[in-house]
Amino acid sequence: MSPVLRPLRKREDMPDFVREALEARGLRDRYDARPPYQRNDYLLWINKAKRDETKRKHLEQMLSELEAGDAYMKMRWNG
Repeated sequence: MSPVLRPLRKREDMPDFVREALEARGLRDRYDARPPYQRNDYLLWINKAKRDETKRKHLEQMLSELEAGDAYMKMRWNG
């Protein structure tokens, strides 16, 4: 019996403001070291927000979690 294959989720594009924030805070390497699903989830979460204020709030949470290195979407994570 072969394994069931699920379709891959769409890869989210990284907005310029996210790229710039990662670079400015020196977190691009930490972001790139996260598993692909986490990187995509963070971008989806930021991209789907309708208001700029919400996008910035989500971005700040992602940056803070990357700095701390022990959380992913407010869940404990040991990378």
